[in-house]
Amino acid sequence: MTLSDQERQQLCDTAREVAKLSYSPYSRFRVGAAVLTNKKIYAGTNVENASYGLSLCAERATLAQIIAAGDREVRAIAIACIDGVDKDDISQLTPCGACRQWMAELAPKAEIIICGTQQNYRFNLSDLLPFSFRF
Repeated sequence: MTLSDQERQQLCDTAREVAKLSYSPYSRFRVGAAVLTNKKIYAGTNVENASYGLSLCAERATLAQIIAAGDREVRAIAIACIDGVDKDDISQLTPCGACRQWMAELAPKAEIIICGTQQNYRFNLSDLLPFSFRF
C-alpha cells in the first residue's frame, strides 16, 4: 500500500521528536525511528551504553516494540538523525548494517524514509541491503 506525502511527513515528524529523547551521552548522536504498521505508528530512539556493543539503535528499538505488540505488517520506517554533521549527507543518515538486517527480517517490504532537513529520501530494502542474509 503506497504512502501519502502526509503519512511520510507525519512519520518524519514523529522520528525527529522521539530522537530528542535519545540517551546518547557518549556519541551525542540522537536518532529517532517511527514505524508505520497497518494498526498504528510506533516510535523509538537510540539508547547507548558505556559498553558500546550493548547500545541499541532506534530502528531496532522500534521494531522490537512492534513484535512485542503482536503487530507484524510494517508499511514504512522513518529514521531521523538530528545530530549528523551534515543533515542532508545521506551517508550520515542511513541505518547501520545490523538495523538493515533487522529490516530484512521484520520489514522486508517497508518503504524506508531517511528524514533530512531539506528533503526526505525514500528507499526500499534492496536499495540499502541488496544481498541481505536469508535463512
